[in-house]
Amino acid sequence: MVNETFTPLGFDRASPGRRVLLVDEDPADLRTLRLVLEGQGYEVRTHSTHEEGVRCLEAEPFDFVVVSQGSQAFEGRKVLDRAAQLDRQLPVLVVTRCIDMHCYLEAMQMGAIDYLEKPVPPADLVGFVRAHASFEPFKMQAGAA
Repeated sequence: MVNETFTPLGFDRASPGRRVLLVDEDPADLRTLRLVLEGQGYEVRTHSTHEEGVRCLEAEPFDFVVVSQGSQAFEGRKVLDRAAQLDRQLPVLVVTRCIDMHCYLEAMQMGAIDYLEKPVPPADLVGFVRAHASFEPFKMQAGAA
């Protein structure tokens, strides 16, 4: 059972406005991941199909995406591919119940930041999101050499 007010030790709450998209066909996993991230202050959108996840990516901006692999057919590829097309800097974490080396290699080649086996420990999930969703690219100021 997930504690709805879960806060991993050593983590501060998220910066306001950080948005995470969760796409997972398993309702229990979707709920658990959502509760962990919402407990850290993230705004979370959830979808139970990869097609819904793709449509959501096309309609709204996100700071981080967590997508399930799906089956060995790697249905999560749809979300990962669309995220890369929309924004190469958008971090995508692929999670799976059964690690498949072919899917792992494909996900990493497509730009996933990592590929983890479920259940993902809450502190690890929060750590990935905090490290990557808070990344602000370096911007040169006008007139800088």
